[in-house]
Amino acid sequence: MTLWDGVVDAFRLLGRGDPYLLDVVRRTVLVSGAATVLALVGGVPLGYLLARTRWPGRALILAAVHTGMGLPPVIVGLVFYLLLARSGPLGRLELLYTPQAMVAAQVAIAAPLVVSFAAAAFQSLPDELGDLLHVLGAGRMRRLWLLAREARLGLLAAVMAGFGAIVSEVGAALTVGGNLDGSTRVLTTAIVLEASRGEYARAIAFGTVLLLLVLGTNLILTAAQQRGR
Repeated sequence: MTLWDGVVDAFRLLGRGDPYLLDVVRRTVLVSGAATVLALVGGVPLGYLLARTRWPGRALILAAVHTGMGLPPVIVGLVFYLLLARSGPLGRLELLYTPQAMVAAQVAIAAPLVVSFAAAAFQSLPDELGDLLHVLGAGRMRRLWLLAREARLGLLAAVMAGFGAIVSEVGAALTVGGNLDGSTRVLTTAIVLEASRGEYARAIAFGTVLLLLVLGTNLILTAAQQRGR
């Protein structure tokens, strides 16, 4: 009954406020939350440009974004490892095996999803709406803000997709983070560690906590999304 034992152990650890578990959960939320925010900051404006403007190379960039949605996280982690290693071009920054490296890799994973969802959300709006805002004197940033409010249902879906993709990935986090206790260990890498030790019930417990974290986040975002309707 390893599966059931793991689920019970998850609630037992949460109930007693296990310091190790809470530290791993806190780091998971901080790393993946920061990566999601950064992906939104860069991805939403790019999605707006791809959806509402026409310029040479637009179709190529849009195709590249869609291709990036299927990029394996372990490949992203490998690329960042080669960039941040001592012999790499960014080795002097000494960011390898740090939370900052994990955030950077996760931004690269989440960004294509955010851009694609944002572009679809903005494209669903009537073309006349942007023209009307321009006639009324709204500047580019003001138009972006007002259109984002109108497309908020799709943008919230972009948040859910981006956060869900990176909080559950393990390849990039393990490769550039190193799974260091008290420094770069997050829920997914903790699951890998416990499973490698043969502690399957404990691995299931950490997996259950991860699912609860994702469920709680999606419940909040879904509630906001449906209220926005």
